[in-house]
Amino acid sequence: MNHNEQMKEYYKRCDIDLVKGHLKELLAKAKEEIKQIQVEDIDLENMILIDVREFDEFASGVIPAKTVFTIPRGKLEFAIDNKLVDVSDHQIVCYCLKGARGLLGAKTLKDLGFSNVCSLEGGIESWVKSDKAIKNYLGYFKAAEKL
Repeated sequence: MNHNEQMKEYYKRCDIDLVKGHLKELLAKAKEEIKQIQVEDIDLENMILIDVREFDEFASGVIPAKTVFTIPRGKLEFAIDNKLVDVSDHQIVCYCLKGARGLLGAKTLKDLGFSNVCSLEGGIESWVKSDKAIKNYLGYFKAAEKL
């Protein structure tokens, strides 16, 4: 294969529309395997929540469950420790901002052997839109009313 053919193959693999198509397929497969739950189904006392957003996103607030882990999606596989394994008999709910990373996080946990995992449909955004409070280092907050 000459240089021009190699470049054409490279650009074909890097086609953003093709990549987005693969992501849609990946999310569709995850939706087939992973249960998505609604805000009203969240039990803050008994469910284990895992916020899979990035570190800078955690500062805005997390869902104030009794047990919540903040583990970025890209580090989830490597952050499994005894604390998480010890609570694996509980329902584990992964969430992110809007839902996609939470869904993929739950799929990752399932692939790692966790059997009781799901994701919060719509992520923390759906939580806030349902007039539920989030918690950060300053305290508890709800979304402001729109004027």
